[in-house]
Amino acid sequence: MNRFEGSGNREAKIRYLDADFQILAPGSHVVCAMTGRPILIDELKYWSVARQEAYVDAAASLDAEKRAGALPNQSR
Repeated sequence: MNRFEGSGNREAKIRYLDADFQILAPGSHVVCAMTGRPILIDELKYWSVARQEAYVDAAASLDAEKRAGALPNQSR
């Protein structure tokens, strides 16, 4: 049995790293911090290391950066 079998429909617990992530507790998905939509682990492409959040797509990631005031030339 591999480490992803038997994870059912639970939310995974993940540590987001630069260009990678580490699964701390197995699950089938994580939840987008901006939209609340589930993201299958195999489809996870966008996250913030600094905020330890996952995003469903690039637009949600950009919205999170704006919300955090983390874009260049953005006043906080």
